[in-house]
Amino acid sequence: MSTYQLDARRLLCPMPVIRTQNRVKELNAGDELCVRASDPGALHDIPAWCRIHGHEVLSAVTSDEGEVVITLRVVM
Repeated sequence: MSTYQLDARRLLCPMPVIRTQNRVKELNAGDELCVRASDPGALHDIPAWCRIHGHEVLSAVTSDEGEVVITLRVVM
C-alpha cells in the first residue's frame, strides 16, 4: 500500500472528479489517495463518485484554509 497526493486546487466541477478518476486508474488496490481541491462541491462529488465505483472514503473535510481534503482507499 502506498499513499499518493492529487492537487486539484483551482479546478472547477467536474475537473476534480475527473482528475481523481484518472489518478485512481493508475493506482493499485489498497493504495490511498489524498485529494486537495478548492471547489467546495468536491466535498460531495468525490465521495459520491467513490460510492458509485466502490472505493472507500477515509476522510472528507474542509481545512482551515477553506480547501477540501479527501482521502480515499482504492478498492478494485
